Amino acid sequence: MAAGFKTVEPLEYYRRFLKENCRPDGRELGEFRTTTVNIGSITTADGSALVKLGNTTVICGVKGEFAAPPVDSLNKGYIVPNVDLPPLCSSRFRSGPPGEEAQVASQFIADVIENSQIIQKEDLCISHGKLAWVLYCDLICLDYDGNILDACTFALLAALKNVQLPAVIINEETGLAEVNLKKKSHLNIRTHPIATSFAIFDDTLLIVDPTGEEEHLATGTLTVVMDEEGKLCCLHKPGGSGLTGAKLQDCMSRAVTRHKEVKKLMDEVIKSMKPK
Repeated sequence: MAAGFKTVEPLEYYRRFLKENCRPDGRELGEFRTTTVNIGSITTADGSALVKLGNTTVICGVKGEFAAPPVDSLNKGYIVPNVDLPPLCSSRFRSGPPGEEAQVASQFIADVIENSQIIQKEDLCISHGKLAWVLYCDLICLDYDGNILDACTFALLAALKNVQLPAVIINEETGLAEVNLKKKSHLNIRTHPIATSFAIFDDTLLIVDPTGEEEHLATGTLTVVMDEEGKLCCLHKPGGSGLTGAKLQDCMSRAVTRHKEVKKLMDEVIKSMKPK
């Protein structure tokens, strides 16, 4: 009977749960799904991470390549993010060129990188005006069940923390790059941006970490990205219901708390990987 009611009146079905301050999956309105991270999953990449947020699963691989620095910034390198939502992860996506949601996610990740200054592009310069690193950050969703932006941001951060690039020098005589694969170093991660997403129900009620079904039924969504100092790096609000200042402040406070939880989880995983 409940399954039939959910199919015919999905929004009313959800409202009955929300009135009792809970959700159909058993979570409270302010409760996140179980979050796990596996770092260094792809051995062929320079850095990688797999993040699971409930059923939502995203893998990020980072590959470093050489390129000439930009003409207008001779002392900078590049970071190129790309989010892929293949048909593999959900029946709502089709094969072919990236759809709107994938493009929005890619732009969101690019904005987070730029606004948070997670890596300063000057750190990616090898030789002024001659050579720089390009970091290709490919994020692929393996299972889509809502809140893709939180999972992508976490996977990107964890993968960048895992990146080790070889030492490179320019031979003065030949002008060619010489790579020392035996001497590798980690990137200088300057900030740790973490995203926290909310769904708005009936223009007033806020729930955190929405599933795919909750996002579909919601009247709006909001994603807040904070760093470890409690600074706002990015705010993503793609239309939908408006929010009062007090509600927005509440979201930012919850995002600060969530940052501490995710950062602690990531630090524990990285610490467990280090040789004793």
